[in-house]
Amino acid sequence: MSVDRDTGNDLAGGVAVLPEKPKRGRIKCIVWDLDNTLWDGVLLEDGAVAVRPAVVAHIKRLDKMGVLHSIASKNDHETAVAKLTELGVADLFLFPQINWNAKSESIQRIAKALNLGLDAFAFVDDQEFERAEVHHVVPDVTCVDVLELDTALAREEFIPRFVTDESAQRRVMYQGQIARDSLEKDFVGTGDEFLASLGMSFTIAPARREDLQRAEELTVRTNQLNSTGRTYSYEELDELRESDDHLLLVASLTDKFGSYGKIGLALVEKGAQVWKLRMLLMSCRVMSRGVGMVLLNHILRLAAAAGVAVQADFVETGRNRMMQVTYAFAGFREASRNGDHVVLQADLGEVQPPPPYVQLHIE
Repeated sequence: MSVDRDTGNDLAGGVAVLPEKPKRGRIKCIVWDLDNTLWDGVLLEDGAVAVRPAVVAHIKRLDKMGVLHSIASKNDHETAVAKLTELGVADLFLFPQINWNAKSESIQRIAKALNLGLDAFAFVDDQEFERAEVHHVVPDVTCVDVLELDTALAREEFIPRFVTDESAQRRVMYQGQIARDSLEKDFVGTGDEFLASLGMSFTIAPARREDLQRAEELTVRTNQLNSTGRTYSYEELDELRESDDHLLLVASLTDKFGSYGKIGLALVEKGAQVWKLRMLLMSCRVMSRGVGMVLLNHILRLAAAAGVAVQADFVETGRNRMMQVTYAFAGFREASRNGDHVVLQADLGEVQPPPPYVQLHIE
């Protein structure tokens, strides 16, 4: 196998337990070692190192598919960054960690910076010791021996089902976010004044067929801001989109730094007396932009105009606490519970207008 984690059958009480089947497109970021991985040689010993064209080709191919890349390397930071720049590949990596820390610590820092779960990461290194250290400390990370790279990257967890406009631009969008974060760090004023300075425009529209690949991708990739944790296939979403009894909405966001792409999705089952919000999700990339409730409150306003009540499904997944908080701020209260499945009831008397720093467009 091309990963260090044990992918053979485990024995529990003498009974073979098959490993869980990898989730298609589960890997969202690959973290690379440098010496004898990205390039041949050891930079601080050899000086002149040669990049491995096949590795760079893999990185560029996956980058176009929406897979992000970073670095965890024990090296001198300035020397390594200069070499990456000289080789023309520095721009391919987000939040590179080039220092003398443990690789597991570097990966955790990257995960925090990208706001991704550790199970969405793969780590590529030529050294068995480094892979073992990462596997021991952060076992959710998939570890790959660079010698088995071609085999590993052909597995389904590295290959998304669809490549959308958003996925092809994902790295550029993250780089735009880095620019926003840098501006926010130096901004003098209140949080609302900073958000107003971004010139945000939020658009809500009924889902079209050309939106469905991204819509499926959102359900698969979004964990922290997904109200139910459920994923929907392209075919399921297309059927719901054409149903008279359902409303499928897509939200997108832009600001002065560019587009965030399609970042929100909502599915409403429209009954005669009650609308049931079966799914609400928002990309984690906009968590700090204060737009989480704009889509939700739009649905509440539509329901109020139609004279119907609103209930929402919420499934506690252990990772979507922020979405539960969003519902609470929007005036939802628990109506019933069955284990982790909660039905929330909206108070339509508490519907809030869009925040003043966001221009809302309804199509």
